[in-house]
Amino acid sequence: MGKLTVRALRAVLVVVLAGTVFVQALMVWALATDPERGSLPLTPLRVITILGMASAQVALVCVWRLVTMVRRGTVFSHAAFRYVDGVIGAIVAAALVWFAVTALNAPGQRDDPGVTLIMGGVGVAILGVALIVLVLRMLLAQAVARDVEATQMRAELDEVI
Repeated sequence: MGKLTVRALRAVLVVVLAGTVFVQALMVWALATDPERGSLPLTPLRVITILGMASAQVALVCVWRLVTMVRRGTVFSHAAFRYVDGVIGAIVAAALVWFAVTALNAPGQRDDPGVTLIMGGVGVAILGVALIVLVLRMLLAQAVARDVEATQMRAELDEVI
């Protein structure tokens, strides 16, 4: 991975992390100061937003750590699984948060239930992303196993020579 790619990705991660922290701060401030005045229950939506931003932050930190491991050439190790599992968990948490938003929004959509179905579909799509990352985790496991096997073969070859 080139230096420019790593720097660009890290810049994006920092901007997104700062944005999520900003949104969380706004939601906490709104929880503390603004009474509910809308037709939707705002307090649960604000809490759900805070939780959703937290799941995004977990994923961002895990991706940062994985990029660091790629840059150092240590990504093909068992330590990488912790961060990949963190990304998977964060995506699943984001899907659960989205399903909670869908459930809160559903009663207001009695005239147009298609919106609720679309929102449910988006939640299923988010879970699909978690499954894709799970498949990538399996590929990482195979690569780590091959790396361990190659290291053992090199050691055996060094003994013979």
